[in-house]
Amino acid sequence: MQYRKGFSILGYGCMRFTSSGGKIDYAKASAELKRAYDLGINYFDTAYIYPGSEEVLGRFVEENGIRDKIRITTKLPQYLVRNRAGLDKYFTEELKRLRTDYLDNYLMHHMTDIAQWDKLVSLGVTDWIAEQKAAGKIRNIGFSFHGSTDMFIKILNAYDWDLCLIQYNYMDEHSQAGRAGVEAAAAKGIPLFIMEPLRGGKLVDLLPSRAKDEIAADPHGWTPAEWAFRWLWNQPEITCVLSGMNSIDMIEENCRVASDAKASSFGEPEFAMIDRIRGIIGESTAVPCTGCKYCMPCPKGVDIPSIFSCYNHMYSENKGSGRKEFFQTVALRREPALPSQCIECGKCEAHCPQSIAIRSELKKARKALTPWYYRAIIPVARRLMIGKKKG
Repeated sequence: MQYRKGFSILGYGCMRFTSSGGKIDYAKASAELKRAYDLGINYFDTAYIYPGSEEVLGRFVEENGIRDKIRITTKLPQYLVRNRAGLDKYFTEELKRLRTDYLDNYLMHHMTDIAQWDKLVSLGVTDWIAEQKAAGKIRNIGFSFHGSTDMFIKILNAYDWDLCLIQYNYMDEHSQAGRAGVEAAAAKGIPLFIMEPLRGGKLVDLLPSRAKDEIAADPHGWTPAEWAFRWLWNQPEITCVLSGMNSIDMIEENCRVASDAKASSFGEPEFAMIDRIRGIIGESTAVPCTGCKYCMPCPKGVDIPSIFSCYNHMYSENKGSGRKEFFQTVALRREPALPSQCIECGKCEAHCPQSIAIRSELKKARKALTPWYYRAIIPVARRLMIGKKKG
């Protein structure tokens, strides 16, 4: 195992333990956690809303007497906090579940908009964090993020964070926090942790057959998952990549790669392969949008590149994936950026280097991304997540 800034470059994402009848199989999960620990993984990531996960991790750590040898991260469900007392309530419950009196890392969970942080500040979160740090109960504070690049940078600059967790992979290089977010965090010296390195397995199981054939024929002999992991670890700005491992074979294989992959080791052949894979995936997209943002800003606030990115994911992956992406990165913003806001002024089309018929494509994207039940859910979710009724 290799380490960056004291963290194993492969982290254990504790969201996908094997369950049966709604209950985690503790014997299986414990054996997998033990194998990961024995192979050098020292970073374990969980969250309040992962059913049973904190309890399983806490029990495993206590039974094996390794609390001082690993880093535990869990997350505040900030979208459930309504007052200062809520901060104490969730934090105390999580410590109890994890059978510990301190957390190495505590993240504000699922941030999508600066409005969420502003709400927490109004409730006294900065004083609360200072008190927990002074008491030794929290060693590092951070946030996990799903949203646009611009919003990520706003949150990044809003507080003196110790670390952050983002969705990032070779297909999300210019969406969500993206490459610009990676570079912004690195410029601040903030350890950067990665979730969804395989887009929930889609860069393995759902790759087009042509992409799989390209990978199989390449002389490196790397698997699709290995290409995705190595692309990330090639970037020295990245501290740790999380993987939701739920088999011994998967743990051993990922640890093998994590023991071998080096930063700044990719050359022209490796980058060319990633570009070919992207290109093949891109052939099954709906709109030839490159995310260049020449169409922005929209006078009505529509986030055209993000909407098209989500729309394309419906074709390159599946409908659910694209709609989930839209829900997280576009719908859950304080200032709405929905396709329904388009007034068809045409200013965007005048600047698009791809000559995309943006107005008509937005109509198609809106219809595909927001079926009737999404249109009903979005206002409710916005009130819950960011406490604002408009949109």
